[in-house]
Amino acid sequence: MEKQATRDAYGEALVELGHLHEEVVVLDADLSSSTKTAGFAKTFPERFFNAGIAEQNMIGMSAGLAAAGKTVFASSFAMFAAGRAFEQVRNSLAYANLNVKVCATHAGLTVGEDGGSHQAVEDIALMRAVPNMCVVVPADGPSTKAALFQLYERQGPAYLRLGRPAVPKIYDNKMDMVIGKGIELRTGNDAAIIACGIMVEKSLQAARLLAEEGIQVTVVDMHTIKPIDSGMIIHLAKTTGALLTAEEHSILGGLGSAVAEITAAECPVLVERLGINDKFGQSGAPDQLLEHYGLTVQEIINKIHLLLKKKKAIK
Repeated sequence: MEKQATRDAYGEALVELGHLHEEVVVLDADLSSSTKTAGFAKTFPERFFNAGIAEQNMIGMSAGLAAAGKTVFASSFAMFAAGRAFEQVRNSLAYANLNVKVCATHAGLTVGEDGGSHQAVEDIALMRAVPNMCVVVPADGPSTKAALFQLYERQGPAYLRLGRPAVPKIYDNKMDMVIGKGIELRTGNDAAIIACGIMVEKSLQAARLLAEEGIQVTVVDMHTIKPIDSGMIIHLAKTTGALLTAEEHSILGGLGSAVAEITAAECPVLVERLGINDKFGQSGAPDQLLEHYGLTVQEIINKIHLLLKKKKAIK
């Protein structure tokens, strides 16, 4: 299966956007080779600004450029973009509702050996709690490119969450996506898996294996965490009665919390959350970390079996 890192797709899409729109500018916090903004810097040096290892200042600069009419893409690692610069993102960008897209790479456990200090597993929770903020977590390279072009068209601040390693391509290069609308990749009536990021492909693998057992599950790529597709979530709650969320993020405040909030208010059903159970990350190879924290195809299958057991007991 062909693979591509979402950060690589982001770098390619930035250059494409730069050729199409002269008002696009890019900022980076001295990590352009890692965040893949280096391609834009080489192609459009007059529209690229290296703020140095000073993420708060980078966000302040982004706010000024956006106030002057530019469409700004600001990049750093997720731990720094969402964590270190949180106050500036909140007050300088979101409070003023400025057109800055914070594009954070190296999110989640798959940063790997950099360890817990660099593994942002709380960033979705931080960003979705901020008013005016749009939060997008693409599953692969093509959906990352599509998301970037969608975010260009969308006015206001946004947080785009990207990863470090190459991941399997789920979509073809002409895939179409709409911010705020989930994508149903597989249909089944026994249960539904609502996933984002790297967990989408793992959910599809799990669904295929479950089908061999006679269990048919819906799989949804919920790429937009905010504004989330509440209509789809309510529909799946009504038609399946059992939902599993899957994310490379804490189970507190992320996709799982968002789905649980909606179902609790609109259509109470069984909801299981698969994610990081309120723990910090640690140093290790990405695959080993995903195994250690239970973010695996087998654990998705186990959770579906648990959901169906509970569902049967209720009936």
